[in-house]
Amino acid sequence: MQAAMWNSPQKAVRVPLCWPGSPIIMTNSSSPQERARAVQSMFGRIAPRYDLMNRLMTGGMDVRLRKKVIRLAKLPAGGSLLDLGAGTGDLAQEAHHQYPGSRITAADFTLGMMQTGQKRSGPRLNFAAADALNIPFANASFDVVVSGFLLRNVVNLPLALREQWRVLKPGGIFVSLDTTKPRKNVFSPLIRFHMHTIIPLLGQLLSGERDPYVYLPTTSENFLSAEQLAVHLANTGFREISYNRHMFSTVAIHWARKPLDE
Repeated sequence: MQAAMWNSPQKAVRVPLCWPGSPIIMTNSSSPQERARAVQSMFGRIAPRYDLMNRLMTGGMDVRLRKKVIRLAKLPAGGSLLDLGAGTGDLAQEAHHQYPGSRITAADFTLGMMQTGQKRSGPRLNFAAADALNIPFANASFDVVVSGFLLRNVVNLPLALREQWRVLKPGGIFVSLDTTKPRKNVFSPLIRFHMHTIIPLLGQLLSGERDPYVYLPTTSENFLSAEQLAVHLANTGFREISYNRHMFSTVAIHWARKPLDE
């Protein structure tokens, strides 16, 4: 699949900071801290079945997409990679597999997710508690920052991107795998049925939790388009921005570089 290249404008472009149907809109009376705690609590409850549900929801495609994310990272020998919003550490484990000998850090703010990941990975990965809006690492700490299904959950997207920019070394690479506003096509009715009927039903059957699996497709459907996220990256200062759409344009991988002179 050919990558779409984003030509960064000469000046910042205004794009939405929130989107219809997002938790930012749906819980407008709540503070950002309350919304963040609600997301944290939700992911903590579904942590034991999170990976299984990802496999079922995507038909196993999430495994292939995570492999692609790590290939795009192009981590140098002995380099450092931060998996932000790591959850159970799937991306971090794939990075350890593709780049043995590198320094891999998996960071998340949900204790239950990290505990599940640590049981599976053992001592191979370094897990760290971290808020995507206040990453507890020094400037220019990592050669690569990756994330999987993080950005649509943050309550302040520009700040989350600035934080990732801050901890990247000059010349460092950013890669994000996330849902995107799907394009309408002949499969749209089937996609909507899968997202709004099958996924919540599976979630209820396998985890005993329905609400998180209503939240997930709702925020997925109503997140920014791939083009809008590319604009956010350009406004943050990233260059060489590209993206690919996958799974009938419901998921996108974005990658970009922090300029060497920053």
